[in-house]
Amino acid sequence: MGNIISLDETFFFQLANFLITIVVLNFLLIRPVRRQIAERAALTAGQAADIERLAAEAQARLAAHESALAEARARAFALREEMKTQGRSREQDILEAAQAEARDFLDASREEVDRQSREAMQTLLAQVDVFAARAAAKLLG
Repeated sequence: MGNIISLDETFFFQLANFLITIVVLNFLLIRPVRRQIAERAALTAGQAADIERLAAEAQARLAAHESALAEARARAFALREEMKTQGRSREQDILEAAQAEARDFLDASREEVDRQSREAMQTLLAQVDVFAARAAAKLLG
């Protein structure tokens, strides 16, 4: 048996065939695949940048929305407190007016009762002599 590797004229033919195959494969297969990989990497990087930008915008909008919501809640709380204060003030005014009206009515009623008492007393005093004469006449017979 001889050498496994024999360096004869077929070696150079196979070497040339191998080099031509590498050049053809590089031209037909490897370059287009590398170009596609580079384009996909660039597209992915661009989309990642867009995603980051959109996420930042969404975060900013969310923060602005939360800020506006907190401000609206604060205004609503202040307005509610103001309305409560106004309501209490109005309630106090109504109570004071009702109490004043009740006092006036009570004073008027007392004055009316006093007036009627005086009139009744005057009427009775005017008739005391008549009642006394009748009582004396009944007792004396």
